[in-house]
Amino acid sequence: MPDPIEIKVLSSLATKEAYLELVPQFERANANTVSTTWAGTADIMKRIAAGETHDLLISSSNSLEELIKQGHIVAGSRVDLAKSGIGIAVRAGAPRPDVSSADALKRTLLAAKSIGYSTGPSGVYLAGLFQRMGIADAVKPKTKQVASGMTVGPIIATGEAEIGFQQVSELTHVDGIDFLGPLPPEVQIITVFAAGIHANAAQPDAAKSLVKFLTAPAAHAVIKAAGLELP
Repeated sequence: MPDPIEIKVLSSLATKEAYLELVPQFERANANTVSTTWAGTADIMKRIAAGETHDLLISSSNSLEELIKQGHIVAGSRVDLAKSGIGIAVRAGAPRPDVSSADALKRTLLAAKSIGYSTGPSGVYLAGLFQRMGIADAVKPKTKQVASGMTVGPIIATGEAEIGFQQVSELTHVDGIDFLGPLPPEVQIITVFAAGIHANAAQPDAAKSLVKFLTAPAAHAVIKAAGLELP
């Protein structure tokens, strides 16, 4: 029997809930091990630019495409895993503000004492949304942006942020917060999260087998239960 293969993965956090359920199943079925490093999207880009080597990368499709252009990810190896919109949450038990429309959301943001968001794709989008709503200057003093690789849920739970935003999948399973729902449809954006093989991967074939497992029909229920949608 061949020795187990270690597959090294560098992944963003949006798919973590489903990933942590599926990977042990993969390890049991394949007798291989998976070593995962979690990082925010900005941190992933810096790590790869600095020369870090992993077998597999999981990140937003936009960042993965950029890494493909730079030659860090094998062209043609991208496989979409899941997608997610941006969600909204408040501290557990706190009053639930009206976020049912873009206008209602704007009023809620202006009234909020503090607003939390990330440095990842959702945070980049929200900064632009505040500009388009014409409230960027008004909300800037009360925004709290968590560092790359950190999630917004904990600062909502502690009350550091009265209201917070991140990918739906990064909010729905956090203790101490109430998930209000996704952004209103007229201002929502869907981010696709994808996997790609590193150009210098030591175990490219094993990494491909992991991707195949993560996208198999048997994984669909786990992906949906984690607050993600199928790509």
